[in-house]
Amino acid sequence: MRLNQPMAVTYNILDLGKSHYNDAWELQKRLQSQRISGQIDDQLLLVEHFPVYTLGKNTPKEHLLTKESDNISIIQTDRGGDITFHGPGQLVGYPILDLNQYKRSISWYMRELEQLIIDVLKEYDINAGRKKGLTGVWVKGKKIAALGVRISKWVTMHGFSLNINPDLKYYQGIIPCGITEYGVTSMADLLNDDVPNMSEIKDTLVKHFIAIFSVYKN
Repeated sequence: MRLNQPMAVTYNILDLGKSHYNDAWELQKRLQSQRISGQIDDQLLLVEHFPVYTLGKNTPKEHLLTKESDNISIIQTDRGGDITFHGPGQLVGYPILDLNQYKRSISWYMRELEQLIIDVLKEYDINAGRKKGLTGVWVKGKKIAALGVRISKWVTMHGFSLNINPDLKYYQGIIPCGITEYGVTSMADLLNDDVPNMSEIKDTLVKHFIAIFSVYKN
């Protein structure tokens, strides 16, 4: 799906459906390389993963509380951030953006990703925000969205995950994002299971993604 916006801002939106983590990771690496060389425009990959714990490059081993099993994989990644869970019912987004055309600032980029999720949740009457000193998006003291990125030559990969209606029991196998004092939540928990379908939420997210990032692109 190619979306052309005013000011000649173009994003290619790739909906991968359900995918194993490693498959999406390999695709990201190829697209990042192509974006660095100028072969492609900016991309946004959307995906639901099969159950997996992913570790950031500096994740302490004690943040993983379980072992790999038939039900869940464990993958060491090259992104920033700590350990997190991905699985069905969670919308994961991987922007491949050339920040040379926006702002060459990692902190700016992370705050804009947080704002993206905050704006999406507002559409469903969920009042989300940030927590001082911590990355991610929070509702009532619990994390609903996690972020972790990798940037090479100012081109991004990895991104964010938004809990829509995942099985939250998987978080019992880790110390999510290395944070012990706060829990996790989902749209289903907050909306008493009255959650829009994944397709609608993807459309809402794409709308806000374009609204946020197209303003800055030069």
